[in-house]
Amino acid sequence: MEHPVSRILALLELLQARPGLTGADLAERLDVDVRTVRRYAARLAELGIPVQADRGRYGGYRLLPGYRLPPLMLTGDEAASVVLGLLAGRRSGLSVGEQAGESALAKIQRVLPPALRDQVAAVEQTLGLTAAPATGPSPAASALFTLAEAARRSRRVRLDYRDRAGTPSEREFDPYGLVFHSGRWYTTGLDHRSGEQRTFRLDRIRSVHPGGTGFEPPADADPVRRVLESLASVPWQHEIEVVLTAGLDEVRHRIPPTVGTVTAIEDGRVLFRARAERLDGMAVLLAGLGWPFTVRRPAALRDEVRALAARLTAWTEDGTEDGPEPGPADG
Repeated sequence: MEHPVSRILALLELLQARPGLTGADLAERLDVDVRTVRRYAARLAELGIPVQADRGRYGGYRLLPGYRLPPLMLTGDEAASVVLGLLAGRRSGLSVGEQAGESALAKIQRVLPPALRDQVAAVEQTLGLTAAPATGPSPAASALFTLAEAARRSRRVRLDYRDRAGTPSEREFDPYGLVFHSGRWYTTGLDHRSGEQRTFRLDRIRSVHPGGTGFEPPADADPVRRVLESLASVPWQHEIEVVLTAGLDEVRHRIPPTVGTVTAIEDGRVLFRARAERLDGMAVLLAGLGWPFTVRRPAALRDEVRALAARLTAWTEDGTEDGPEPGPADG
């Protein structure tokens, strides 16, 4: 005979997988009567896992959010998916909190069945990822959740922020959304201190305080595009303008927004604007595009392009040995 505790755990699994099942449905699946289902639900409530029973003909049972997570009843595939997601989040920087991902991963791995634990460990030990691992601090979960809720409800917040030089500031901010890019979390919106749209890194936000003032985001608000454009406009040593003889769609396909901005101009050409710390790398990028181009500024970029052309010419000529002259054809 199956132990009642096993049926109570089975009820918990059903409520997590199929919230809203009626007492009759649960009784049939557990092979008990409806009164026993009510008793099992009461037992879960005594264990700190509150269960709500909706009244009426179509009423059903469901778990209520509590102050702590109930035991999760996961299938093998579900547990493996969670573990692999935590592994990927740890590598990519998607996880929040300094140790939350590590502790969650350790807890789940400890309770996996031995066979599944070995399978997951085999994937962890043999998995190779092409992206470079994320470096630097992770944002606080509280900042992430507060900004997400404020963006969803269009509510202003107050940021306690430190820029990349470590200078602190307090800002009234209307968050339009959150963006995860290249191992970093960002938020973008209207900064009331500057009166302009700004992008802030979440790991530099020391605290977020929700406010009661609402705002109306602009109709064309696009947090992803805004973050990419902000990253492309980081002030480097050189400001670059180059006219490309190519179509706008072609250029957008080849040059990502993080590198620079592209704008259609006269004669079907495209103006490419960017900033760079070194010009030799920009010369290589332009040469690799394979399109005719005209450098507007800086003049030093023209010198770098000529120097690159000279190096390529020299490399194709140096050390090249002419083969033997072809002889007359036999016959």
